[in-house]
Amino acid sequence: MSLSVPRFDDSVVVREAGAEVLGPAPVTVRLLADSSATGGALTTQRVTLADGADGARPHFHRGSAEMFFMLDGEALLLSGDDIVTAERGDLVVVPPGRPHAFAAAPGADADILIVLTPGVERFEYFRHLRRIRLGEVPADSILDVQDLYDNHFLSSPAWDARR
Repeated sequence: MSLSVPRFDDSVVVREAGAEVLGPAPVTVRLLADSSATGGALTTQRVTLADGADGARPHFHRGSAEMFFMLDGEALLLSGDDIVTAERGDLVVVPPGRPHAFAAAPGADADILIVLTPGVERFEYFRHLRRIRLGEVPADSILDVQDLYDNHFLSSPAWDARR
């Protein structure tokens, strides 16, 4: 096994007040550190979901693992065909290539720290999602950028049945 050690010169410090915030409730995304800031080591954001709100529909990443750390609340996380209920303090790591999705559990809010590693430049992906939400670009435009952001959508009967 070969390990590539990312290189970046300075520590990355993102103050809460300095994070770019996208969207009001029911889905709020705080962009914390993109891949370019961490020498490719990781990309991270904080996603806050109101009661039962969807975070991401089923998808997978070819080249990165995704970590979900529950800061507060309760979320449903799809991993393959399994749906895990994660609560405050729980950690779920999804390997590359494995279908996954997440949402706040019905009757609960969720506050989740999400880390993608190795990192992929994804801040513009979240800005694109905001433009879709605002009706500035069509919803299917997200399909045009799947390869660019290594975010590949798929169907999941397990997720559909639970949601």
